[in-house]
Amino acid sequence: MPASPAPLASYVETWHPDPVTDGDALPPGPAAALSALLDLPDAAATAGDPLPPLWQWLYFLHWPPQQALGPDGHLRDARFLPPVPSRRRMFAGGRCTISEPLRLAEPAERVSSLAAVTPKQGRSGELLFVTERQEFRQRGRTCLVEEQDIVYRSGDGSAPRHPATLDDSAVPEAEGPWRLRLRPDETLLFRFSALTANAHRIHYDTPYCRDVEGYPGLVVHGPLLALLMLELVRRNAPEREVRSLSYRLHRPAFLGEHLLADGTPSDGHARLHIATHREDRHASAEVSFT
Repeated sequence: MPASPAPLASYVETWHPDPVTDGDALPPGPAAALSALLDLPDAAATAGDPLPPLWQWLYFLHWPPQQALGPDGHLRDARFLPPVPSRRRMFAGGRCTISEPLRLAEPAERVSSLAAVTPKQGRSGELLFVTERQEFRQRGRTCLVEEQDIVYRSGDGSAPRHPATLDDSAVPEAEGPWRLRLRPDETLLFRFSALTANAHRIHYDTPYCRDVEGYPGLVVHGPLLALLMLELVRRNAPEREVRSLSYRLHRPAFLGEHLLADGTPSDGHARLHIATHREDRHASAEVSFT
């Protein structure tokens, strides 16, 4: 009888990576590029302007040597990647508290650290939740603090079930007064991968998606879903300043599906979500205003 695999927690008992600090000049180019991807008439922010919430994902990027990438396109080894075997990675969500927004074209510093490592038992087997904390500073002040939750599993395991075929014609119905529709194609996914230095093959390699990861088609980036939800706030309440936000990614959305970013504002906050015709909540978020 084969031996049972070691629990994932055993691989990270002595894993305590040190914090790392890096910098970025926050040039306007990446913000202008994302604005173009979203078909905005002008850049959402230019030099000296506040950077919209979560648009810090366009900065502090790392481009490793090609030989440092694993078969899935992710890094084989990095400071905050847990040392578990046959690692599979999923972006689960995060939180962000904003004391003051970062401003474009002003030097910024980011301090990244490991905040938490939590083993859990999920429907697809044993999971490891890793929370990375990032503090962003400008002019000697901490402007925003972000935490990202990444879920890891080991090997193929019992992968979550996904639809065998996709309906690229059905359109979800709106619920709230704020709404933004998008139907991602290959070009949009490619451009977003390039903007965020994301080489994960699930976003551009259809045979890999289907044969290795078990998806019916290319996967829409979780960060893109989060940015679409926050775009509802930027477009519909431009005068409101975001104090904090949290978001969760529930189920993947796929290439060609009609996406609906839907939002409902109320006193001091707004509730947001991403829907398709088959799921009401692919992603959800809550935003609090100052």
